[in-house]
Amino acid sequence: MSLLLAAALVFKGAAVLLLARIAWTDFTTQKIANRAVLLLLCLGLGALQFQALQTHSWLEMGISAFGGVALFLALFPFWLLRKIGAGDVKLMSVTPFLIGGGNLAVFSVFLLVFAVATAALVKNPFLLPAGVFRHYVQHMDRKGVVPFGVPISAAAICAIALQMYHAVVVATSSGVLEQLN
Repeated sequence: MSLLLAAALVFKGAAVLLLARIAWTDFTTQKIANRAVLLLLCLGLGALQFQALQTHSWLEMGISAFGGVALFLALFPFWLLRKIGAGDVKLMSVTPFLIGGGNLAVFSVFLLVFAVATAALVKNPFLLPAGVFRHYVQHMDRKGVVPFGVPISAAAICAIALQMYHAVVVATSSGVLEQLN
């Protein structure tokens, strides 16, 4: 395993931990801190930088930047209409930097699954465990908003975990193809 790959995996691991914290904070307080989103952006840019140095191609970083800007521009009007929170818009626009442009389709599938699960839990909160249900009902009565940062974070965590698994499997493969040549 190369040093650049190991550094990228460390950055992605730190991003997973930060995403889990963001999901919990968004679930409990319905707020996503700007500091956390900025730190995610730095971790994503760092991991993309290591990947670009390893592959000698900056295409992934360009696709990620285009995806981040496109998501921000697409979601900004929904924030203006008060349909989605500003933290959710910022978190969504940072995720292409975390997962890379080539894995946006995988992230989209995970996001769809977790958004449908979140909608099902909003419609049927009795599916939640008792302590989480009580906490959820207290916040829904007070705020009346759905924490959309939770499915965004969960989808990003799954996409990053899949990337990390693939990178480790490829890096530690037995070299069967080299033996055949």
